[in-house]
Amino acid sequence: MTKDVIALTERMPEPLHVLAGLLSGGPDKMVGTEGDGAVVQLCDEQGRPLVSIEAPLLVQVAGEAERLLGATPPPLPFWWTEARATTGVAEAERLAGTFAARLALLAGGAAWPPQAARNLAVVESDGVGVAPTPAAAQPAVDVLTDKVAVVIQDRPVVAMTAWLADAFRASANAGLGLQIVSPAGTTLSPAVRDTLGDWPSRWVVQDEREGYYDGRSGAVLAWQHGMFATVASPDATPTDLNTPVAATFQEVSETGERQLALTFRTAHPADDRLVLGGALEAVWSELTGAPPAGWGTAEPANLPWSPRQLTDVAFERAPEPSWFVVVGSPERPGLATVRVTRTKAGVEEEVTLAFGYGADEVVPTEALTRVAEVLATRHNLLSMLVQIRKARRDLAVPPRFEGPGVPVAFVLGAEEVRRMPGDRARRTPLSQAPVPLGPRTRPAMYYPLPGDPSDLAGWQEFERLVRHLKGA
Repeated sequence: MTKDVIALTERMPEPLHVLAGLLSGGPDKMVGTEGDGAVVQLCDEQGRPLVSIEAPLLVQVAGEAERLLGATPPPLPFWWTEARATTGVAEAERLAGTFAARLALLAGGAAWPPQAARNLAVVESDGVGVAPTPAAAQPAVDVLTDKVAVVIQDRPVVAMTAWLADAFRASANAGLGLQIVSPAGTTLSPAVRDTLGDWPSRWVVQDEREGYYDGRSGAVLAWQHGMFATVASPDATPTDLNTPVAATFQEVSETGERQLALTFRTAHPADDRLVLGGALEAVWSELTGAPPAGWGTAEPANLPWSPRQLTDVAFERAPEPSWFVVVGSPERPGLATVRVTRTKAGVEEEVTLAFGYGADEVVPTEALTRVAEVLATRHNLLSMLVQIRKARRDLAVPPRFEGPGVPVAFVLGAEEVRRMPGDRARRTPLSQAPVPLGPRTRPAMYYPLPGDPSDLAGWQEFERLVRHLKGA
C-alpha cells in the first residue's frame, strides 16, 4: 500500500474533526498541531510518528491532479489534503487510508489511490496521540543516517511537494544528502530533478533484476555504509570500479517527442515598483501564445498565474531567496522553476523552463530570436541558453536514459556585451556571426548554434564560444 494518501474534495475539509471521529478515544486526543498549525502528527506511545497530515491546499489550476496523480479531481477549485503514513507500519497505513476516505466522504470528492481508502471504520487508538515538538518537523523523512536523509515516495510522479521541499532544506542545512526511493514506473517532476543535486543525493529506483539503480545515471546501487551507493562490477580493479549500469535503464525507444529547454537570468534594480515574473510571462506568451496557467511555492501549483502575487511572496521572504514552480495548461505542457535572489546589484531571477512537443508538433525555434530580443530590451537579460532534447512531451523524467540536450542558441545581455573589451562579443570563432538585438549603440548578442538533438557536436561549438567570450 502507498505511503502517501491524498483526498481531493469539493469543499474545505476539517482534518481535526475527521481525525477525532476516526479515533475511538474521541476528540480529547486531538489537542495539538505542529508547524504553526500546518501539520498534525499522530504518534504511538513511544513518540514514533504514525501519520502526518498537512493543512488542506486550495488548488485553482487545471491539470495538476492529472499531471501528478493521474487522478480526476472535482471541478475547480478543489481542496488537496495529504496524509503520509510511516513506512512499514500497517496501523499507520490503515489510519492514513481511512482518514482520506472519510475526508472524501464528508467533503465530497475522492481519495487517491482508490485502494488506500476502502475502510471507513473507526480506528483503534489505544497508544496513539499527537506528536510533541519536534517530532513533526520532518514528516517526509523515512530513514536518517549520518550521511543522508532517505525519503520513500510511492506515487506516480515524485513532485516537489511542501513536505519534500522541507526535506530538501533540512538535509541541506544539516550537510546531508537526500536520497529519494521510488518503485519501478515512477517518474520525477522536473522541479525535483533540477533540485536533487549531486552525490550523495540520488534518485533510487527499485528494480526486479538489479535490486536498485540510480534513476538519473543508471548505476546499480546497494545500501552500504548508511546510504545507497554504487556497486562495483565483478571485474573491477582498485583503480577502476567499473560500475555496472542497470539493463532497465538502457531500455529506451525513439518516440519522436522533443523538449525545448531555456535557462536564463535577469537582474533588476531593487525598487518598490518592481514586479517579478514578467520575463517568464513574456517568454511563455511568445512561444505558446498564452501566459502561464498557474504557480505556487510547491507542487501542485495551486494559484492562478499572477506576477504581482509572486512578487509579494518574494518580497515577504527577502532577503532570503525564494523558489517557485510555474506550470502551463494541459494542452501545452510547460513547467518552470524560478529562483529569486537578492544581490548587491538588486534582484536576480534565475529561470529554468521547458515545453514538451509530440512527434507531430513543430518546435518553435523560429521564435527564439524574437524571444531573446524581448528579454534583452525589456527585462534586463543577463544570459540565456536554449536547448532541444529528445525527451517526453509531458515533461516527466523517467528512470531511463534520456540523451542530453543540444544547444540551439546562446544569448548575452546588453550589459554583459558592453563589459567585454573591443569586438570580442561580435567576432567569434563560430561559423555563424552573432545577431545583434536591440539598440545599435547598446546591443545584446544572439549566437546561433547547430541545435541538432542527434548530434552532440553542438556542445563543442558552445564550449568554443564560451572560452572565446571569457578570453581564454
